Amino acid sequence: MHTARKKKGVLGLKPKRLDFKEAAALPVGGMTALFLLNKARLGKGQDVLIYGASGSVGSYAIQIAKEQGARVVAVCSSSNFEMVTSLGADNAIDYRKQDYSLLEKKFDIVFDAVGKTSKSKAKKVLKQGGSFVTVKSLTSPKQEHLNKLCELAEAGKFRPYIDKCFPLSEIVAAHEYVDKGQKKEM
Repeated sequence: MHTARKKKGVLGLKPKRLDFKEAAALPVGGMTALFLLNKARLGKGQDVLIYGASGSVGSYAIQIAKEQGARVVAVCSSSNFEMVTSLGADNAIDYRKQDYSLLEKKFDIVFDAVGKTSKSKAKKVLKQGGSFVTVKSLTSPKQEHLNKLCELAEAGKFRPYIDKCFPLSEIVAAHEYVDKGQKKEM
């Protein structure tokens, strides 16, 4: 893969296996998920709970965790169960019907992919020495993160999930859709 350095940001060639829409969706959510999972020291055989698993960052986090050999429990609405399991989640929990913090199962990582849960709530299901990461924290994705995502995409191990596309002429409708809080990757 050829990359170029810029003063700010990262740059890479479009993975051949992805179309232009998929490639455009790759960097922000994907790099955020990879950065935070690296921060949490994701490893093979770990148990990972992803809160907000059907959104942009969460959908990437599922795929990255599975590619690294983790077991994933996705927390989202039941209408998104099929989507998250198609991305690799081993199990799914509807946040409206079940409070994940009351689970008996313990996790190595609790990943808040939407900024809507707390460390104190996550601690109830974290294993001793487990990590809580959230999109609310500062992230600093680097060129190496984009390179890794492109490698995974080229190898067919990773693919952006696109829920819906809007033409530029429907930008207001697109923002209204996103503001409802029920979008998947877009």
